[in-house]
Amino acid sequence: MSRNHLLGAAVLLALASGAQASSFVVTTDALVRGVNASTNATSDLSSSLRDNKIVREARDDAASFVASQGDIRGAKLESAFAHIRKVAPQMQASDAQLAQAILAI
Repeated sequence: MSRNHLLGAAVLLALASGAQASSFVVTTDALVRGVNASTNATSDLSSSLRDNKIVREARDDAASFVASQGDIRGAKLESAFAHIRKVAPQMQASDAQLAQAILAI
């Protein structure tokens, strides 16, 4: 190969790798922003639920529910489930997942 061909190939390779790197940076920036927004929304929701009296008072019922694998459903827990689903209708969680989340708060 001539020197011009080698030089041209090197330039094309450098340009191609630069384009891939910038594409990678843009993609990762978008992903990081999306995860950050999701984390902030989840954090805000869990903070508001942690401060909510209905949810806090359902902890004992949630413990019974989890321990009985869903057989024991107390009134306070049912009220907390209704409240959480009203406040966060986008949340697609089962009763068992919500009960565990109440225990974790």
